[in-house]
Amino acid sequence: MEWGKPIVATGLAAALGLAGAACDGQGTPAAGTDGPVQGLEWTACDDLPGTPGGTFQCARLTVPLDYAAPGGETIGIAMIRKKATGPGERIGSLVFNFGGPGGSGVNALAQAAPQYKNLNTRYDLVSFDPRGVGRSAPVTCLDDRQMDAAQQTESSPDNAEELAAFDQEQKAYMAACQAKSGNILPHVGTLSAAKDLDRLRIALGDEKLNYFGISYGTWLGGNYAHQFPQNVGRAVLDGAVDTKISNEELNLQQAAAFEKALNQYSKNCVAQGAQACPPSKDAPDAKAITANVGKLLNRLDEAPLATELGRKLSQSLGVTGVATALYSKQLWPALTQGLTMADQGDGTILLSLADAQNGRDEDGHYTNINAANTAIKCDDTTKRYTMSDVDAALAKFTKASPVFGPSLAWNMLQCSGWPVKGDDAAKEVSAPGSAPIVVIGNTGDPATPYAWAPALAKELGSGVLLTLKGQGHGSYDTGDACIHKAVDAYLLKGKVPADGTSCP
Repeated sequence: MEWGKPIVATGLAAALGLAGAACDGQGTPAAGTDGPVQGLEWTACDDLPGTPGGTFQCARLTVPLDYAAPGGETIGIAMIRKKATGPGERIGSLVFNFGGPGGSGVNALAQAAPQYKNLNTRYDLVSFDPRGVGRSAPVTCLDDRQMDAAQQTESSPDNAEELAAFDQEQKAYMAACQAKSGNILPHVGTLSAAKDLDRLRIALGDEKLNYFGISYGTWLGGNYAHQFPQNVGRAVLDGAVDTKISNEELNLQQAAAFEKALNQYSKNCVAQGAQACPPSKDAPDAKAITANVGKLLNRLDEAPLATELGRKLSQSLGVTGVATALYSKQLWPALTQGLTMADQGDGTILLSLADAQNGRDEDGHYTNINAANTAIKCDDTTKRYTMSDVDAALAKFTKASPVFGPSLAWNMLQCSGWPVKGDDAAKEVSAPGSAPIVVIGNTGDPATPYAWAPALAKELGSGVLLTLKGQGHGSYDTGDACIHKAVDAYLLKGKVPADGTSCP
């Protein structure tokens, strides 16, 4: 479980292109991008997941692997677009990053474009796989079989045997990343990805970057605004990340937010009646339901459950499965069904939810979201926590969330031993002089807690805060009419909402 990692249910959709020529946009990049930017040759996409509706086009943008050596090795950034449909005059491109870090923007846009059909009337919808992700010089570490084995390792060890396995798996994982992707690992961080965004803007032929960032996409958008404030057009940052707090504090606040979301799920099922709740020996009670979820997950530590998928539901995978269902209120019925089946000895649904979060498909193939997530996060910080740090923090994490706290405490070690030093400059998002940037926070968001939204708006200096009193990760994707009205008015008409506006 990671903050901001996208799941299938919250993925977004396509990317459209510039009207006319097959080779769009050429120009000289702003200071910091270095070197000329080639045009884009858009062709039909040939490897999109599922059967997305609409006509999508794909292209590759060539960028330097290392911006400190712009004349050296290059990599290709995979892009997708869906052209503006009308009516109304085309404004330009609206570039999406759907989160992660490590999520494929190409796949996400192909799946979620219909959710943005109103914006699509006047914008070409565009997205991309950031460097290190998916089709863009992907970071690779473990193969599918090794990933299955790694997912069975407990992420919150509570005895000497589990601790030894955790340590061994961590070291093996990092060694594999270095062996398979050592040349790109130092160059996949947000600082470089933001420079890629500016080259992408130029290649699209846009004077300003119109941008819609979700979850980690808010961090990327904020750092872009810091590096290129004069190039910010209309920008929306939804599901904001506070880049200035420590990774320990970030994980701790997320643990509390997931616990809050689980409590809200429990209250909701009680309000609907016993049939909407997981089985309980007593009359439905919200506190008891939340506690029972914790007890179930603790039992998995000693006795993983069989599934119809041929793999066991371990405690770590169970925690991930429950957390995944809290990303969207639409998944709450699936959580009830999954908990009910798990109580009966079948972990299939919870494992399926965990697979969606971990990028595993029905054929057993993984995307590289986990490898990219680690590589990008570790490039974006110099902090390396130790076992002693975890030991010191474990009690407060468990107090904040008995269900999710231990896993998120141990997650502090994600970058310990990582072969790249990292760069704290990626956390800088101050953007004096940029156009207004709309920052949205959802009070019930488990993955990016609400407090991060006002913090990011303040850090930007140009941020305008918009609040949803709702549930789930992000706000626009919930379909709330008030949020849609405010965001669409801003992106389509340039009408900036009043700072502090609240929905509903």
